[in-house]
Amino acid sequence: LAFEAIVKKQIQKLKEPSLKCVDMVVNELTSTIRKCSEKLGQYPHLREEMERIVTTHIREREGRTKDQVMLLIDIELAYMNTNHEDFIGFANAQQRSSQMSKKKASGNQVIRKGWLTINNIGIMKGGSKEYWFVLTAENLSWYKDDEEKEKKYMLPLDNLKLRDIEKGFMSSKHIFALFNTEQRNVYKDYRQLELACETQEEVDSWKASFLRAGVYPERVGEKDKQSESEENGSDNFMHSMDPQLERQVETIRNLVDSYMGIVNKTIRDLMPKTIMHLMINNTKEFIHSELLANLYSCGDQNTLMEESAEQAQRRDEMLRMYYALKEALNIIGDISTTTISTPLPPPVDDSWLQVQNVQSGRRSPTSSPTPQRRAPAVPPARPLSRGPAPGPPPAGAPVGSAPPVPSRPGASPDPFGPPPQVPSRPNRAPPGVPRQPQSK
Repeated sequence: LAFEAIVKKQIQKLKEPSLKCVDMVVNELTSTIRKCSEKLGQYPHLREEMERIVTTHIREREGRTKDQVMLLIDIELAYMNTNHEDFIGFANAQQRSSQMSKKKASGNQVIRKGWLTINNIGIMKGGSKEYWFVLTAENLSWYKDDEEKEKKYMLPLDNLKLRDIEKGFMSSKHIFALFNTEQRNVYKDYRQLELACETQEEVDSWKASFLRAGVYPERVGEKDKQSESEENGSDNFMHSMDPQLERQVETIRNLVDSYMGIVNKTIRDLMPKTIMHLMINNTKEFIHSELLANLYSCGDQNTLMEESAEQAQRRDEMLRMYYALKEALNIIGDISTTTISTPLPPPVDDSWLQVQNVQSGRRSPTSSPTPQRRAPAVPPARPLSRGPAPGPPPAGAPVGSAPPVPSRPGASPDPFGPPPQVPSRPNRAPPGVPRQPQSK
């Protein structure tokens, strides 16, 4: 009965995180739909209508998904399957608890470490101080710091109990106390040792650690005598330090841990499958198959396809740019461009530069770099000179004097006559070199 009651209470706690998981999926799905609809920003009415239809469908699926999740948890509450293959079983749980008790008895196991404040030290003795506490299965020790080099005190856990202390008017810390059931001093001259934490969660955590070490909380009696006697009896039973009771508690804890591991594994496996089937896949199918029909059934399609003012202005600007570019292309096409080419001049006839010896067939030392042409054979003639041939020296000229300077070709003897004519370049081949007369 204790096992079943504890397990049901733990399973009930799964409902809140399961519903929160569904809400997180709905928010994420709605955000995704909103981001996808941004592509329809140029049609605001169509975008609003599409978001409304899809969001409404998601909200409908949300209710059904939550009902299904609650149904899964109710199914887990309906029956405790202690025959599950992964369940530890009562025999194995008892065996494990006995092994744990042997390990606990064999050594002084460290259960918890942390900072605590000793709150009931008087101001004359230094006031409240914070120490590093180490809780083991046999005693409670505290040190000056977390290096655990300087030990201040070691308190055995025999005959100790826990008690809640109300916070003072000016105190912000949460306090609990350790006291001796035999009315002995716990620490020096103090009947109880008051320990303070910053939060209530830390106090609860330390209480759980003391419970594991065998230090149980004090039971507060009620005013009614019958209830007080019953509670005194249960208190004596609770604090009887009966080893058999401790083994039973440890056995139930092992059973609960084993069964809750199975339940958690099942819920973690079925939750995403349920959400995927009932919400995400269903919404995807709705968008592919039914969204268009719902949009057509909304009313006037022309209203849905109205553009926004920004989109209309952008479209007008693009049209103006299009027509301007088209007109510019037409103007460029009307301009005819022709290429004017000038023919190359004919090659220069440089055959007159070639000097050829018709009879001997030898070339002149000065030849043109251009390909040479064979000049036609001409009879030997006397070489021409640019001026008249030199004659005998005039009479009366001294013997041995230099001959007169010849005049320019074509120069008129009369200086007042018509200007001389420039002789034309001969078109025939240059004359050959005259042969020397042979001496007889």
